[in-house]
Order: sequence, then C-alpha cells, then structure tokens
Amino acid sequence: MAKKNGNGTEEPLEKQLWKTADKLRKNIDAAEYKHIVLGLIFLKYISDAFEEKYQQLLAEVDQGADPEDKDEYKAENVFFVPQDARWNYLQSKAKQPEIGKFVDDAMDAIEKENASLKGVLPKVFARQNLDPTSLGELIDLVGNIALGDAKARSADVLGHVFEYFLGEFALAEGKKGGQFYTPRSVVELLVEMLEPYKGRVFDPCCGSGGMFVHSEKFVTEHQGKVNDISIYGQESNQTTWRLAKMNLAIRGIDSSQVKWNNEGSFLNDAHKDLKADYIIANPPFNVSDWGGDLMRTDGRWQYGTPPTGNANFAWMQHFIYHLSPNGQAGVVLAKGALTSKTSGEGDIRKALVENGLIDCIVNLPAKLFLNTQIPAALWFMSRNRKNGKFRDRSNEILFIDARNLGHLINRRTKELSQEDIQKITSTYHNWRNLDGNYEDIAGFCASARSAK
Repeated sequence: MAKKNGNGTEEPLEKQLWKTADKLRKNIDAAEYKHIVLGLIFLKYISDAFEEKYQQLLAEVDQGADPEDKDEYKAENVFFVPQDARWNYLQSKAKQPEIGKFVDDAMDAIEKENASLKGVLPKVFARQNLDPTSLGELIDLVGNIALGDAKARSADVLGHVFEYFLGEFALAEGKKGGQFYTPRSVVELLVEMLEPYKGRVFDPCCGSGGMFVHSEKFVTEHQGKVNDISIYGQESNQTTWRLAKMNLAIRGIDSSQVKWNNEGSFLNDAHKDLKADYIIANPPFNVSDWGGDLMRTDGRWQYGTPPTGNANFAWMQHFIYHLSPNGQAGVVLAKGALTSKTSGEGDIRKALVENGLIDCIVNLPAKLFLNTQIPAALWFMSRNRKNGKFRDRSNEILFIDARNLGHLINRRTKELSQEDIQKITSTYHNWRNLDGNYEDIAGFCASARSAK
C-alpha cells in the first residue's frame, strides 16, 4: 500500500493513513479526534484477533469446538466480540447516518463481554460534531489496514499504526499532547540504556503506556521471552489511562496491573508493596500542587523531605522506594533538579550521591518534549552498583552531554536519531559493563569520582 511521495521514495503506510485520517477531521480538534481514530483501530484489532480464532473454532466444530463459546476465547487471551460489534458488521453499516450509534453500541457490547475493558473504550461516535459520512470513510480506511499479505501480521501492523498515530496526535495537540505521550526517541533511549530483559517493570506516571510497549519490544528484538517481564503502572488522568489500556491490549500485553486513580501516585500509591527490577518514567516537570503538605512524614522520604512547591525530588524518592535490592531506574527530570538548592533539594541530591544511588546523568538537547521548553536530563539510578552483573561503579558517576545531538522534525520539535541513541547507549554500556572499553571524550562524556 505504500505509494511514491514527491522524492520518488515510497511513503510508509502509516503516513498515508495519517494524512487521510487527518483530512477527515474537519471541525474536530485533535484532542477529541484521537479517541475516535484510536478507538476504531483498537476495534479493528480485537475484531481481527477474534475472527482468526472464530475461523479456527469453526473448522473444529466436528471435534466439539463452539465458535460462540466465550471461554474458548478467554483461554487464548482473545477478547470475545459479540456479533453486532464485529468489524464486518460495522463496515456493512458504514454508509448509514446512524453509524455513530452502531459503533458506540459495539463499544458497550465489547465492554460487557470483557471485564478487563470495562470503562476503557471510547463512546464518542454518535456526537453531533462528527459527520457520519466522515466516520464511514474512516471505518473504510481503518478496514484497509493489514489486508492481503499482511493479514497474518495484522496485530503487529495495527499496533504500529496505533503507536504512530499516538505520536502524531501528540504533535498535533502540542503542549497538551505531552501530557499523555513521551517522545518515542526518548523512550527508546531510556529502554536501550536500561535493557529490561527480565523482571518487573514499573512506571508510576505511565501516560499512554509507551515505556511498557518499548520494554516488550526490546525483549522481543533481542530474542528474549516477553513473558519474562511483567508490567506495573499507575496514571491519574482517566482518559490517558484508557489510551494506555488500549495501547497495551493491541500489543497483547497484560495490563491488569496498570491502575488508575485520580489522586495519583503520591497520595494513593496503587502498588504500595511493589519492589521493581526496572523503573522507567517521565514524570511531569516541577509540579507545585502535588499534595506534599499532606505527607511531610511519609516513609518514602528516606533522603530528605521534598519541598511542597516542587515534586521533582518526591518523584525521585518514590522511584527509589519502589526499587528492588538490585533494581535500576531511568527517569526524565527537569534539568534544574541537577543544581537546585531551594527548600532542601540540594541536601536530598547530596544524600542520593553519598548513598551511591546515582549511576549516570544524560543532559538532553532542547525541544525534545512537546509540552515544555524546560531543558531536561535523564537520571539513571541503581540500588546496588557492586552487584557483579556490571563492574563496581559505587564511587563513580558518568556524565554524558547530549545537548548537541538530535535533529529538528518541525520548527518546534527535535528528536534523537538511531545513531544518537546508539552513541549515548554504547558510551554508558562501555562505562558500566565488566568488559567495557570506556574513555572520557572532551565535550561529550566524563566519569567523575563521587564524594562519599
């Protein structure tokens, strides 16, 4: 389905789809439209997966199989899709003026049959500002994803399109988009540096679930077993949590431990007893109204009480509290957290260094994030820097200055290339690994002794 663009090169399927879908948007803003488009992609995914299993059961009827038995699907982790919610049924109604109601009813029916999707799916299709003709065209467009040769890998294609569209909607929404989406190149960098092969992966401010998707992708790409990692998450924005649940379901990732409550991770920690092997997170920068005045004596503040006016070091200590004895974390923080001294932040940072928790700091280029122009840095932390898996770095911290890397993808936004990610990652691994071949490079990286 790829077609030639102006340069004579082939335009990827997802770009073509995005352009067409965006043309159908008309008088709906991106923030609302994303639920319509992503909802349809999700519906197509679960319908395809159901249909595949349905046909298999149909062929086994004489052996006692029942294509309408919900338990047959549950046993294979396939969502059961009732007849009036199946894609071919909806596509047959796509040209009717009540198509919006048909889709909303389909979403309701799927939620009723699948407890794990209760309260997750969007029911926004019968709204007055959504033109039924455009919705019908959108259904036809999504219906054409993963046809023909791609049928066998339709889940992967649909997952890829879902992820691509999440990023495009985040760009279209600009500042608001950053609240549910961490740029893909930043997520890739965090995951590649941490290498989460096995164990519990936790993100207590998980947005639309990108950290989990890339952790699983990392394991698969390195021929590991996806079942070797389990994911835990929390999100305070219910709309964003719904996106995360759909994003994970479309990948076949178990999201039963991805929780929502509107109080958030500080006031209502959904995973109080969890000790994670990996924490990968991008908390909101410099949050002032995080409820710090209500928890001055909280057990998580082992390295100093964070100021009520800024949550940065509350997040840091929340992450550390949830790390297992050999756990590692890679997180994004506003760059100011490296130098701030207000309200005891300098003392907390000093305690983290003196306790040997900080492994590596990566100074990032500007303009990587959609929702803020505030410069950012990545902090890599480790509970046990003498654990034998890597060399003993307990008295050292690696500093990487990546501010000159990255390229503009539009006037406002930069991203890191694969080469940039590889350069940063290999520097860290060479410094950390037992057989590493690390050297300081002036203006780019330096290993410093940390005062104890």
